[in-house]
Amino acid sequence: MSVANELHPVIQPGRVAVITGAASGIGKAAALELAKIGLKVAIADVEAAQLAAVGKQLAAIIGDANVLVFPTDVSKIDQVVALRDKVYETWGEVAVLMNNAAIAPKGTSWAGLDNWHKLFDVNVFGVVNVQQTFAPSMLHQENPAVIINTGSKQGITNPPGNAAYNASKAVVKSLTEGLAHELRERPHTNVTAHLFIPGWTWTGMTGANSGACKPAGAWSAEDTVLYMLDHVRSGDFYILVPDNETRKEVDQLRIMWGAADIAEGRPALSRWDKNYKSLFEEYMREGLAQLD
Repeated sequence: MSVANELHPVIQPGRVAVITGAASGIGKAAALELAKIGLKVAIADVEAAQLAAVGKQLAAIIGDANVLVFPTDVSKIDQVVALRDKVYETWGEVAVLMNNAAIAPKGTSWAGLDNWHKLFDVNVFGVVNVQQTFAPSMLHQENPAVIINTGSKQGITNPPGNAAYNASKAVVKSLTEGLAHELRERPHTNVTAHLFIPGWTWTGMTGANSGACKPAGAWSAEDTVLYMLDHVRSGDFYILVPDNETRKEVDQLRIMWGAADIAEGRPALSRWDKNYKSLFEEYMREGLAQLD
């Protein structure tokens, strides 16, 4: 921990973290882990009752004065502005901005239009609202800071099943890459951007609220957050998180195959095309054999 802390001075006791989507899952786990390190934590979510419960857990770790519970709908710019104003009024800075709020109702390519609108309002414009509201203030801070946007592997490999969710997370990938470049090109900036790409994580979005036990292949939200924090400390932009079912090398090969669909002129999503099934399997076998 001491070596990692030297690599990234942002994640330090006394600094301030703002986390959206913090009432459950990864957002809640991130709030608790940052509180354990000693950061002051502002949490936001539309689920006010759950958020208040998380706030009590945080207060037990770092004290009431170091916790700000602020129910927020990130799709509403006025609520996001109110969140920013409250944080700066209370603590005067933001060291860690974790843009994590997301939903996953189903929308296919020609059905579920209402869900498309809901998804993009939260998963895309929620991220944009938070980023555009907080970044200008963070840029003028003396101390370094980080912006962590939560993406998804589904926004990269685009597996069939929920085109709306995949598209929303593809946008998050693109806008976070753009943010990272703009920050990098800005003279004397102390703010960096990071794309957090969880693996299979056992949260309410993936079935944790069903009462079932965590599958052996999934990581807990805590495991995923700890992995993310280690890689933020190391300065990584793409934080591609493995799980107990899919190791990092498998993810890498799948991503490279998907990129080659464009470069080689294969059918869209050829990985799931019956005519390419055997070729993909052979590619994975050979790729993993070389790595091993």
